[in-house]
Amino acid sequence: MEADWEVEIGGGAPVIEAEWHGLIDLWSNPKRAGERIVEIDEAASFPALGALLLALNADGSPIWTSKCDLWTPEPAALAVYVDMLPRAGKAFASWQLAEAFCRDFVANLERAAPPKLSQEYNVDLVIRQAIAGEVDGFGITAYLSASAGCRADAEAALATIMAAFADALPPAMPG
Repeated sequence: MEADWEVEIGGGAPVIEAEWHGLIDLWSNPKRAGERIVEIDEAASFPALGALLLALNADGSPIWTSKCDLWTPEPAALAVYVDMLPRAGKAFASWQLAEAFCRDFVANLERAAPPKLSQEYNVDLVIRQAIAGEVDGFGITAYLSASAGCRADAEAALATIMAAFADALPPAMPG
């Protein structure tokens, strides 16, 4: 598995619009999140994504999620992205705080990575500017992908990496 992070801010880089018009709130009432997850089409079509979103928005998680997508970049590959922001403050106050979180996350991922199988896994954390209501700051877009010999194996591989990703989530924000 390859896991890494980068900073992509300014100059026309994408911005996370966290509280967008289609937002399905999974974090403010985690007890109801299981009921709400079925409203997210991507999670309904790929249950492993639903499990990941529930884990990332669970009680005690230091983050909340605002948007996700699932796509097939190649016939035997599957990819997902999830926009993540800190619960405290709704956005990271500086890109350096987001960087410290990414460093911890990548270190945890490297320790929790599934054994090397025939599939290729990738996790990329991209720090971006974020707007969450009245709060301007920074967030992280997590890209997870897997490729294998066939679509079914890619789905299984992506589900495996999503479980490892949820398990590697740092328990708290740095500093």
